[in-house]
Amino acid sequence: MTGPRRKARAVALQALYEIDTTRHGAEGVLDRLVAEGGLSEDNSAFVRQVVGRVVQHREEIDGNIQRFAPTWPIEQIAVIDRNILRLAISEILFDNGVTVKVAINEAVELAKKFGGESSSKFVNGVLGSISALVKR
Repeated sequence: MTGPRRKARAVALQALYEIDTTRHGAEGVLDRLVAEGGLSEDNSAFVRQVVGRVVQHREEIDGNIQRFAPTWPIEQIAVIDRNILRLAISEILFDNGVTVKVAINEAVELAKKFGGESSSKFVNGVLGSISALVKR
């Protein structure tokens, strides 16, 4: 069973994926996906916050991905994995409302559902290293 917050993260991931692979603006993508998502008002706001944080801090987030996955240039990481990492890192580094453990677990579950065969292990490894940056 998928909880409403996990569904919201999946919508946020879908938005990040589209923003990353097209020239569509974040606002238009968010408006459409939130309208289609059937989310509560609270979870719609959550999606907008998460995506906004990733867009705002993308350079820093991608720098952390490069630092903790140095053998994988950012553009060579699978698009879905890259955006799962961005979503989770934004929660770990810029959102005190979620525990690091929850952020990592949710990212691993998204990777299992949407990523490739080794996505969940890759995501878990990178996020485990990044979690060392945070004292919560």
